Amino acid sequence: MDSLKGKGKGSKGASSSSKLDLLKEWTNWSLKKAKVATHYGFIPLIIVVGMNSDPKPHLFQLLSPV
Repeated sequence: MDSLKGKGKGSKGASSSSKLDLLKEWTNWSLKKAKVATHYGFIPLIIVVGMNSDPKPHLFQLLSPV
């Protein structure tokens, strides 16, 4: 029975520095995902907003440079 005690990592919980590291890793991961979503979602969002505007332009009119 005594041999089972003290094995493995701490049973009382993670130290505050490892919690801080975990928070930093999660924050970096989520910001990277948000950056990719913003990068690929911005132009389609503008097209959708333009299609729902009052004069109701055609898609060709939205995408043409003139």
